[in-house]
Amino acid sequence: MVSSLSESAVVATLRAAGCVFAEDEAALLVSAARTPAELTDMVRRRASGLPLEPILGWAEFCGLRIIVEHGVFVPRRRTAFLVAQAAALARSGSVVVDLCCGSGAVGTALAASVPGIRLYAADIEAAAVRCARRNIEPLGGQVFEGDLYEPLPDALRGTVDILAVNAPYVPSEEIAMMPPEARIHEPRVTLDGGADGLDVQRRVAAQASAWLRPGGCVLIETSRRQAPVTAEIFASYGLTPQVMTDDELSASVVIGTRPLS
Repeated sequence: MVSSLSESAVVATLRAAGCVFAEDEAALLVSAARTPAELTDMVRRRASGLPLEPILGWAEFCGLRIIVEHGVFVPRRRTAFLVAQAAALARSGSVVVDLCCGSGAVGTALAASVPGIRLYAADIEAAAVRCARRNIEPLGGQVFEGDLYEPLPDALRGTVDILAVNAPYVPSEEIAMMPPEARIHEPRVTLDGGADGLDVQRRVAAQASAWLRPGGCVLIETSRRQAPVTAEIFASYGLTPQVMTDDELSASVVIGTRPLS
């Protein structure tokens, strides 16, 4: 850790670069840097516009440090609501799949919340899978690389209790309005949900029943505006939908349950 004088200089540099939370970020950078030279490089990268989390090498999520690297989707605070809803349905021994897992933040947080789950995860992005393996495999989970369900073991078909999904749901035309940390530094495939933002959700819903056990649930993060349509999509594929919202986190999750019969 470097000196407090260095921290003051870091705050000034970050303020000049337009960082809104310069003091908080400076404290994190100073704590993470092992040498003054390393701190100088970290501050330079942050001031140039790179997101803070990949510079640190981790993102805070549900009270955990989730390993991330540059070019990987950074878990959002609102996604804690998805974790909470999934955790309420899971128990020790539940088969849980973190689909479109990114860094594996959702699966990692679920494993911390519900010890004893059988955890699997999948993502199409190689860098995300690399991070997810570092987060999930130490917990005994397995991570696969590929498109949605395609890389999952066939033995999981019809056995999954919880499908927790944070699929991209930003409409294509709205990508340009996102903060630069996301639209410039995160892969577009992790953000772009197509014309109405729900293309990937439709693909998830179309195959969900084949992977869920009877009574199992798929949970998808979406926006409050999109939630009613997401619920309709679930219903069209034979799932019983329920919309959950959290005003404090500005979060919405749609739960689709496979009927018992």
